Amino acid sequence: QVQLVESGGGLVQAGGSLRLSCAASGRTFGITTMGWFRQTPGKGREFVAEISRPGDTTNYGDSVKGRFTISRDNAKVYLQMSSLKAEDTATYYCTARSARSGTFEIWGQGTLVTVSS
Repeated sequence: QVQLVESGGGLVQAGGSLRLSCAASGRTFGITTMGWFRQTPGKGREFVAEISRPGDTTNYGDSVKGRFTISRDNAKVYLQMSSLKAEDTATYYCTARSARSGTFEIWGQGTLVTVSS
């Protein structure tokens, strides 16, 4: 079993920055890519970013490209968010792919980011 715990959410003004962290514990050898999704009430989860296990490959959602940066230190993943906009307000979820299934099947509890305009 792998557990993911996010931290770093909070209230920030538009144009500001915030850094989210996610720590994986347990059988972390069983996870590969880690990433972030976000969700607002009434909407489905939106892909934000992902990073490969070695950390040499990253992908970003179109709405955050050029503003967010994902990084990784073994079993920890970070999301540096800059130039934040009101529309970035959401609950951000850390996720990990399991080597067994190849899907994002491991999820954290989420951390709320609120951007005030």
